Amino acid sequence: MRFLVLVLLALVQATIGMDAAVAQQADAGFVTKARQAYLVEAKTGTVLLAVNENQAFPPASLAKLMTMEVVFSALKRGEISAATSFPVTEYAWRNGGAPSGTTTMFAALNSTVPVADLIRGVVIQNANDACIVLAEGISGSEAEFAARMTARAKDLGLSRSTFANPTGLPPAESFTTARDLVELARHLYREYPEQYGLYSQPDFEWNGIFQRNKNPLLSLNIGVDGLGAGYAKDSGYALVASIERRGTRLFLAMGGLASEKERLEEARRVLEWGLSSFETKLLFSPGEVVGQVSVYGGETRYLDLVAREPVDIYLPTETPPRLSGRIVYQWPLRAPIAEGQAVGMLKISADERLVREVELVAAHPVGSGTLLSKATDALLELMFFWL
Repeated sequence: MRFLVLVLLALVQATIGMDAAVAQQADAGFVTKARQAYLVEAKTGTVLLAVNENQAFPPASLAKLMTMEVVFSALKRGEISAATSFPVTEYAWRNGGAPSGTTTMFAALNSTVPVADLIRGVVIQNANDACIVLAEGISGSEAEFAARMTARAKDLGLSRSTFANPTGLPPAESFTTARDLVELARHLYREYPEQYGLYSQPDFEWNGIFQRNKNPLLSLNIGVDGLGAGYAKDSGYALVASIERRGTRLFLAMGGLASEKERLEEARRVLEWGLSSFETKLLFSPGEVVGQVSVYGGETRYLDLVAREPVDIYLPTETPPRLSGRIVYQWPLRAPIAEGQAVGMLKISADERLVREVELVAAHPVGSGTLLSKATDALLELMFFWL
């Protein structure tokens, strides 16, 4: 671990503006059949597998994960309640109900359905009629709700996702990425624990019709407890999975698979690899100094940086990669600086592939310096830019 500390200290650097993007590729020892894939260990945020993770593709039914985020958020804010009931319009019935020939909860035309049951219809039965009823009830129309989905996605940092409707059905075109889907799944898990358990509920009955959970990943019986699957004609079979075993939780998104059979087989293979081939290693304890950065106009010239949380990483048990790290911050860093103030990010790479980012904060305060020290620092700054 001390060797890593030295590497980190040696690679400390300031960045003016945004840090240059770090290319991520699949682990050299593991290859997936998926055209897009992104696998993350939940506790540390370590990226285990990344293949075209920012490449856009249609989410199909996976768009419903974003639909549920908007609904869960509305519940949390008190905009609606579980007991709120919405009507099943003819539009919702024809385009998402029995006449549509798509997955449905068979909500009766002109009936009203409580939000709690509509949520179960979407999460458990993948019901398109429930999606449309919720969209119309909350926003007045599918189009207005879809605009809200896209805006909410941007608020959550899912910058590459755009949603045209709450169902993911054609002909309207929605787009997302494997990375955005994993981040959305992690967000749902963290922010809505009271709802998340529905993703593994085995069945649900509505209007006298009993249906089992439509998520094919649950049938693997390997600990998968969410989230769903999708299919689009031009982009193939996709999935988003969460799994927990012996305290380790993984989130996986995959796209571009050739068949339902390949999707199930590849999901099992990738998840088993992620659970069996890695272990957690602690790099820095909370409050342990990670590195130093220079301060301009301060009573001292250097500032120690620490992390509020443990800096750990999920590493391969065989042939561990070479770790390196760097501290990225906005330069010049000017005093005064308060203790605990967010200053920059620690970016950890394994064999030059970015695998984890951790926020770093000031370990101690730095007050403003004297007029002489400010003048000296200003001269140094001018020389830096001139060079």
